[in-house]
Amino acid sequence: MENHSKQRHTIGILVQNVPGVLARIVTLFAGRDFNIENITAAETHEPGLTRITLVTTGDERIMSQIVKQLNKLINVIKVFDYRDTDFVDREMALIKVRAEAPTRAEVLRIVDIFRAKVVDVSPHFYTLEVTGNESKIAAIIELLGQIGIVEVARTGKAALSRSKKH
Repeated sequence: MENHSKQRHTIGILVQNVPGVLARIVTLFAGRDFNIENITAAETHEPGLTRITLVTTGDERIMSQIVKQLNKLINVIKVFDYRDTDFVDREMALIKVRAEAPTRAEVLRIVDIFRAKVVDVSPHFYTLEVTGNESKIAAIIELLGQIGIVEVARTGKAALSRSKKH
């Protein structure tokens, strides 16, 4: 019996930085009824190349087909399927939180514990920057939610394979 359970997948895609490449990738996922939970795209250290990292949830069999089809797309150089690979992933979040006089010290303690940074201060709010894996971001959001989050902006996941040890 086949396993049709839905799993989370993190995929890295190295592409030529040309118009339409991101649209073709997103269309491939939409055509298979896969939701992209988050997606990031930015130029690499090599001019003209962009690394796209996306996270989706779906059936293993269909995901394998998508990876094969991604490899066939024009302007796709390489696809990194992180399912069976050790990898490092991080995301960044900007969090605007209420910082009235009675709660400022508590906010700053949370900032310290999570190694976050205060990047903007106003009379009633602090804007924080925190970087980490998904569970770290979720944990600080949960704690700050008890104080009063006003807004959150997240970058989405960026991922790279771990180096193999010799």
